[in-house]
Amino acid sequence: MKSLYVKFIFITISIMIFSSICSFVLSNMYYQQKLKPENDAKITKIALEMAQFTEKHPNMNLDDYLHNLSSIGYQLLIVDEAGNEQFFGAPFREKKLPDAVKQQVLAGETFHGIRNFPNKTFVTGFFANELDNSIGIPLTHKGQKYALFIRPDIKLMFNEMHILFGWLLVLMILLSIVMVIISTNYLVKPISKLTAATKRLARGNFDVELETKGKDEIGELSDSFLRMAHQLQRVEETRKEFISNISHDIQSPLSNIKGYTNLLENTSLPLEERKNYIAIINSEINRLTSLTKQLLLLARLDRDETFMDVKSVHVGEQLKQLIRSYQWQIAEKGITLELALSDVAIDGDPSLLNTVWDNLLSNAIKYNKENGHIEITAEHEDSMLTITFKDTGIGLNSHEIDKIFDNFYRVDSARTSTVAGTGLGLSIVDSIVQLHDGHISIQSKENEGTSFTIELPISNNHIRKN
Repeated sequence: MKSLYVKFIFITISIMIFSSICSFVLSNMYYQQKLKPENDAKITKIALEMAQFTEKHPNMNLDDYLHNLSSIGYQLLIVDEAGNEQFFGAPFREKKLPDAVKQQVLAGETFHGIRNFPNKTFVTGFFANELDNSIGIPLTHKGQKYALFIRPDIKLMFNEMHILFGWLLVLMILLSIVMVIISTNYLVKPISKLTAATKRLARGNFDVELETKGKDEIGELSDSFLRMAHQLQRVEETRKEFISNISHDIQSPLSNIKGYTNLLENTSLPLEERKNYIAIINSEINRLTSLTKQLLLLARLDRDETFMDVKSVHVGEQLKQLIRSYQWQIAEKGITLELALSDVAIDGDPSLLNTVWDNLLSNAIKYNKENGHIEITAEHEDSMLTITFKDTGIGLNSHEIDKIFDNFYRVDSARTSTVAGTGLGLSIVDSIVQLHDGHISIQSKENEGTSFTIELPISNNHIRKN
């Protein structure tokens, strides 16, 4: 498999070659369509001026004149009426020229060999040192008629330029290849580092470092990769913590059930003690059942597989019914409850929303102090309903606030050792609120209390329905 470095160099050089060929073809087209007719007209004008000069100076030596012209950059052929030919200047590479052409020029016609030179793929017309790539004009000197064929001596006039342009072309190609190799290494190096970091990440090593100084697409990719690595690291830590917590939360009630089941095998056990053990076993079974249901609900919410049964939900009525079911727990703990509920209905899933209120109210009771206070308000403004659960419980510190919605997270065990729970409730609450396009926030102060605020749209056409 070719590396990206080799591919980049190969593609770049291929582009250079392809561009050069295209440029050469376009230049040839420009020469054939534009420059060749202009060059023909220019040489024709020069030849006619030569002919006029010879006619005005009949006493001059024609051979000397033509010899001088050849020395300053022209290739010449002169043909007399008898068919005698005489060349001046550098020899033509190809001297074939039809006799009919010579006779036409002797008869007074102009031969446009440059203009009519055959079109070829490459720009060779200008440089083709051939007799039929010349201009032929009639010339009269001392009463004699001649046919004069003339073309520029390109080698004499531009030989040094040919060498210069040749070196320029070679140096340009070599320097371009060197620059492509250097620039490719500069461009591919960050990608190579990113590839190596990806392999380390695939092996489970999340401690990756990348230089992200660049503000280009590679820099943005590196930034995104590092953020992804940190998120994967957090996901991995959460997974391990999840496994550890779920194992503990399942193992603990199973151990209790097994222990009390073994005690029940004792036939001499008093009836009251037997009933007490059975009650404990049932309590642990209910605890496992609750944990299982919460895990299933959380899994559905995380996979976004919950198609909600959306109805018009009277939040105030829901909260009142829920409070009635918790009335004995509130009274047992001596908690005073204050309600301020708006009579407003919102679009949502009644069962899921009831799960939200249930978790928040049960937490407000469990983590509250004896003879504490709970305040529940529901008020609407414009298109939003705001529900607040405020208690005077143990509160949270800043570190606990940051992690309170994580799966299985529970506050300091030293302060909550007597409070049962799975650590999944608030994670479920957060997922359900997001599913309803809502938002939940928390304000808390350690040993003073906690306030949860939920904002939900009253009318929601975006949530999915059955």
